[in-house]
Amino acid sequence: RRCDHPEVLRVILSRLIEYGVTLNPEKCVFGVTGGKLLGYIISSRGIDVDPTKIWVVLEMVPPSDESGIRSFLRKLGAIRRFIPDLSFAIHPINNLLKKDYSIDWTEDCNEAFDAVKCFLLSPPTLMPPKPDHPLILYSRATNVSLACMLAQEDDDKRERVIYFISRTLLDYETRYTQAERECLAIIFATKCLRHYMLNQETR
Repeated sequence: RRCDHPEVLRVILSRLIEYGVTLNPEKCVFGVTGGKLLGYIISSRGIDVDPTKIWVVLEMVPPSDESGIRSFLRKLGAIRRFIPDLSFAIHPINNLLKKDYSIDWTEDCNEAFDAVKCFLLSPPTLMPPKPDHPLILYSRATNVSLACMLAQEDDDKRERVIYFISRTLLDYETRYTQAERECLAIIFATKCLRHYMLNQETR
């Protein structure tokens, strides 16, 4: 609540003084309802991706060499928490960087490239977790990737996303059974999102 802000600020600043932590006044902003923080846009709505990071991707043309592919994937890596099942979506493009693949931009690559850009035209707003609400974990395992979504109901009982994670399966993991891959997805989620789950019920 806005009325609590001065007291919360006093407690935080007192703690910083206690532990000898200094702040740069030029980089401090107090009493605002939102702004850019660590590359994200924070507001009462939640956490939004920085629009400049979106436009950098949207303005790209299909890459024609390894350097261009790596540049595209790096740009997506900076905003991957906002994109569901990203590793599956860009699997055809990721394949081009494998040792036994040639840089041959196929129609599958083009469809993956366009699909990601289309999704980024309207990226989701993520919600910071509330300590008094249980977390909800969804997981998915395919023959090429793992994906998980951590969510939570807001005060209006609407389910809101907290974080998306995904990764490509390692070569030996692709030989797992589907049940084993599903278990692997849960392990992957608990390792990556452990700091959210430690003190909260997760369903």
